[in-house]
Amino acid sequence: MPTSSSPRRGAVSRGCLIALAAVILPVLLIGGCAASQYNGLVSKRAAVDAGWSQVENDYKRRADLIPQLVATVKGAANFEQETLTAVTEARNKATSINIDASDLEDPAKVEAYLKAQQELGSSLSRLIATVEAYPELRATASFQDLQSQLEGTENRIVTSREDYIRAVQAFNTAVRGFPAVIFAGMLGFEPLPQFKAEESDLEVPVVDFSKDK
Repeated sequence: MPTSSSPRRGAVSRGCLIALAAVILPVLLIGGCAASQYNGLVSKRAAVDAGWSQVENDYKRRADLIPQLVATVKGAANFEQETLTAVTEARNKATSINIDASDLEDPAKVEAYLKAQQELGSSLSRLIATVEAYPELRATASFQDLQSQLEGTENRIVTSREDYIRAVQAFNTAVRGFPAVIFAGMLGFEPLPQFKAEESDLEVPVVDFSKDK
């Protein structure tokens, strides 16, 4: 004759399963959500790092062109030595400051890097303006080649800076948005400082050695 304990054991087992499911399912849901948010933030941070790498590459390309420019200008009679010295010193300062992806979280380091690059750009613009007084220099083949390379480089700098700004904006929006904001801090993601570009920094300098003014 069956005892009454079997139905009770079945009811207890079902109750345990329900209780266990009530504990495990939320954990799985939260874990899945956290994993999804983590992957999304990793992807957006990777885009930021890639964007910054391109900014650095374009600035390096400009710095690499300057010694050629200076060497070519030195060939002109009575060219202003002070202008050449200023460009060379600005280049040395700009190339002495290096930051990696982890430094992007430090606004002071990013600002110092960008300030040095801005100073180099200003010195380069002054040099180009001075060259306008030397039409015979501007007409040489070496200047024609540098003109093309510098124009392309300045365009790339503007584009890469804008791409980086957009990448940081997308990352910061994701970090501050729901539900990522719940997990971002715990997962090691914090909003990144967005560097403020002056309007003049986003304009392509006129690099034209071929036309007489």
